[in-house]
Amino acid sequence: MGEIEQRPTPGSRLGAQENSGISTLEHGQKPPPTPSGKLMSIKIQMLDDTQEAFEVPQRAPGKVLLDAVCNHLNLVEGDYFGLEFPDHKKITVWLDLLKPIVKQIRRPKHVVVKFVVKFFPPDHTQLQEELTRYLFALQVKQDLAQGRLTCNDTSAALLISHIVQSEIGDFDEASDREHLAKNKYIPQQDALEDKIVEFHHNHIGQTPAESDFHLLEIARRLEMYGIRLHPAKDREGTKINLAVANTGILVFQGFTKINAFNWAKVRKLSFKRKRFLIKLRPDSNSSYQDTLEFLMASRDFCKSFWKICVEHHAFFRLFEEPKPKPKPVLFSRGSSFRFSGRTQKQVLDYVKEGGHKKVQFERKHSKIHSIRSLAMQPTEPNSEVPKQAQQSASLTLGEGADSPGGQSCQQGKELKVSAEECGPHQSPALPKSPVGNKKADGAVKATAEEEEEVVKDRTQQSKPQPPQPSTGSLTGSPHLSELSINSQGGAVPASVILSPNLSPDTKQASPLVSPLLNDQPCPRTDDEEEGRRKRFPTDKAYFIAKEVSTTERTYLKDLEVITSWFQSTVSKEDSMPEALKSLIFSNFEPLHKFHTNFLKEIEQRLALWEGRSNAHIRGDYQRIGDVMLKNIQAMKQLAAHLWKHGEALEALETSIRSSRRLENLCRDFELQKVCYLPLNTFLLRPLHRLMHYKQVLERLCKHHPPSHTDFRDCRAALAEITEMVAQLHGTMIKMENFQKLHELKKDLIGIDNLVIPGREFIRLGSLSKLSGKGLQQRMFFLFNDVLLYTSRGLTASNQFKVHGQLPLYGMTIEESEDEWGVPHCLTLRGQRQSIIVAASSRSEMEKWVEDIQMAIDLAEKSSGPTPEFLASSPPDNKSPDEAVVADQESEDDLSASRTSLERQAPHRGNTMVHVCWHRNTSVSMVDFSVAVENQLSGNLLRKFKNSNGWQKLWVVFTNFCLFFYKSHQDNHPLASLPLLGYSLTIPSESEDIHKDYVFKLHFKSHVYYFRAESEYTFERWMEVIRSATSSASRAHILSHKDSHVY
Repeated sequence: MGEIEQRPTPGSRLGAQENSGISTLEHGQKPPPTPSGKLMSIKIQMLDDTQEAFEVPQRAPGKVLLDAVCNHLNLVEGDYFGLEFPDHKKITVWLDLLKPIVKQIRRPKHVVVKFVVKFFPPDHTQLQEELTRYLFALQVKQDLAQGRLTCNDTSAALLISHIVQSEIGDFDEASDREHLAKNKYIPQQDALEDKIVEFHHNHIGQTPAESDFHLLEIARRLEMYGIRLHPAKDREGTKINLAVANTGILVFQGFTKINAFNWAKVRKLSFKRKRFLIKLRPDSNSSYQDTLEFLMASRDFCKSFWKICVEHHAFFRLFEEPKPKPKPVLFSRGSSFRFSGRTQKQVLDYVKEGGHKKVQFERKHSKIHSIRSLAMQPTEPNSEVPKQAQQSASLTLGEGADSPGGQSCQQGKELKVSAEECGPHQSPALPKSPVGNKKADGAVKATAEEEEEVVKDRTQQSKPQPPQPSTGSLTGSPHLSELSINSQGGAVPASVILSPNLSPDTKQASPLVSPLLNDQPCPRTDDEEEGRRKRFPTDKAYFIAKEVSTTERTYLKDLEVITSWFQSTVSKEDSMPEALKSLIFSNFEPLHKFHTNFLKEIEQRLALWEGRSNAHIRGDYQRIGDVMLKNIQAMKQLAAHLWKHGEALEALETSIRSSRRLENLCRDFELQKVCYLPLNTFLLRPLHRLMHYKQVLERLCKHHPPSHTDFRDCRAALAEITEMVAQLHGTMIKMENFQKLHELKKDLIGIDNLVIPGREFIRLGSLSKLSGKGLQQRMFFLFNDVLLYTSRGLTASNQFKVHGQLPLYGMTIEESEDEWGVPHCLTLRGQRQSIIVAASSRSEMEKWVEDIQMAIDLAEKSSGPTPEFLASSPPDNKSPDEAVVADQESEDDLSASRTSLERQAPHRGNTMVHVCWHRNTSVSMVDFSVAVENQLSGNLLRKFKNSNGWQKLWVVFTNFCLFFYKSHQDNHPLASLPLLGYSLTIPSESEDIHKDYVFKLHFKSHVYYFRAESEYTFERWMEVIRSATSSASRAHILSHKDSHVY
């Protein structure tokens, strides 16, 4: 008797995450030794109905053959697939990956082995590769034709219309009817022909990849999706069918599901002769254990189904491959069969880490040329994509439009890369140089280590702005990778956009892993750099003064986002009320004018300090306190304008709510490269800047002895700025909370009134929620009255869909690792529902526990429960065992879902919410407040792990992110590096970095080295980056005297 028993331990049920498991296709890992000896030829029938012959050693295990097929297809996510064949008793069975092939396939010459989908995930967006989704689409097509995938006529016609779109392209009635006459996709297809043609008319412009995605979106909702029926009888002798899915074991009568046993309910699966046994966990209301028994046709049928159940349970429920049992000394009892291969979690982790190359593939039945991309044409008629990029998918890397002088070594060079060259077969950041030019100057050059983060989601281009260079666009990048290179000179492209192939709807994936930035186009030798450095003053006060200068440059650029760029956009469209224009721009323009002169004075003083002018011989120049005092006193005259910024922020958000045109204008402006942060953040910049002056003056006062000539001016300036900060502190806290609520509102769908008086944001982050399907990643948002949980939506904007809410009033929280066998597990018990969540680490769990408990205490002290505020998502009042029922969506929802996706607008896809989702971490309002205070700008030298030279970049640190520019004069960043999850260290001796003032940033395989110019700047960069890579103290920000409410 064979059996599998589940025990609620981290290793067996949901497992710990230490082991990376056995990889089917992992690069850099040696395959298992293949037995030598006589080869045998095996015919494999692919999903596109072609046949391929593979020669493998007779004694080789089944894994060798499956690996050979996956390598032949260049298939990264091969773990979802399997090989099935009829055994000697004509029973269709799966090829065992651990047993020798010769022992399973007796007469290989007369057997055709089929390569088919074995594991169907609950959500098709978990399939990261376009090739994988294409193969799944072929499986759906095959199941339709064979009558396995049953559905109503509307769903069948909709499915076939997407297949037709992927095979022949856009609608043409004559071509459609001719194609349908030649191809039969479903029995009784003729009766559906008119409906198919009607649906196909709606898919104009849809690429084959998008068609596959929509096909799977519809198919996954059908009851028979991925179901293989196994005939059986119950105890009463009634004929039924058993099936296994990602959720558990299903019971069908005919094609109607009559029962389901989720994995969470099943304690043990076993078989004895022809009897298949399911032992359930004891019911909460009784002490007995229920064992269900089903009778199958024979022992072989029974054992075959048991094996499939074992594999499905392991693939979808375990974190890692189960360890083999030790062999018994004398005799064995039961089957030794076990699941072999990566679990779904290991597959997802492997693809997310991106340790693989993208490859091209051919769609056998499609008449449309397809590279691994999602949308070769722009989504708007006024997109900045050149026509040649749309037609030939070629990308021209040319000279930028507004190149600052001297930024590139050579100008005007042109590098053309075809889609076949830089597409999915190799990293898109490795374009081939033109013939005869071995190293094109300024070409994009990046290895797996040379990766940086994206500035923007450019999938849907915003309207062109005259001052900005025109951009080219090409789609088709690796998973979780988007390249956005916005150069302003040389042969670096003005804009290269490689949208990830996660899904046609989501057209934007993680903003976290993007190959970016060529090696230094004009390298500065180390001797030059050292010589230049030695000529500069070494006094710490000089570098503090220089920090004022560098950060003032960034602050002026931020003001120009409002006074120049936003004002120019608003003036072209009559969508903003005149009163609002006056309120915003009349209060920003005086500030811009004042700080322009302030910056000139600081830079003149630094020039004297550095000895770049003969004027230094006329007096004392080595101080900055007098300049600071004079300008801070003058700044007090502008206090009236500073008071207006909170009012302007509120007025702008109010106008956006009441005007669709203004909302669209602001959204489009946020998609421009110059708006590298949320628009409303720039409205608060003047308030943040006061805090930076205060910090700089505090450092100067601490550095200077009281006898120093500059001490008195610095202390007087500090007193003046401290008074201003104290006056505006309450407004600043209130506005930061207000701004954060509105920023989060843009990331969420399914909620109307997130921003209400009295609501305060506390923490957001990624947690795993335990349900009937196992642990599923969810995004949680904690406020002072409610806890929301969401999943990443299937919308074009990649927003997060609210699934449910837990009011904090009356909630309790307790650790429950032992109860559920899940590491870092918590149970949140509300008055009406309870949920089980797991954090990624012990420290993450402790942060959530502290903040949730604090929020519960605040809610208890308030007047009572908060009213409901979810717009369309009712509370999820289900236990983990029942959760699976709600995920079975009805076919009636299909058309509604499709139209709702079409209405979605573009959205910034690199927000902090998305960073936390991809890095599996969290961030609190305390962290945001610390980040506001810790902002820094300046030049740094950067080096990749495997490169030789150092590249000089202008770097801005703000909002938990490093933004990279060629120079401080640039209007928009080249790229950004979100720092959450990164480790900050100093290079070790073994890394051969023999330079001073170097720090190292690394996350998984991504490693960067940065060099500062002095000990002071090195310490400052370490200080501010450490504030982003490690959370601030868990201080209760809500206990501040100044309330956040507004």
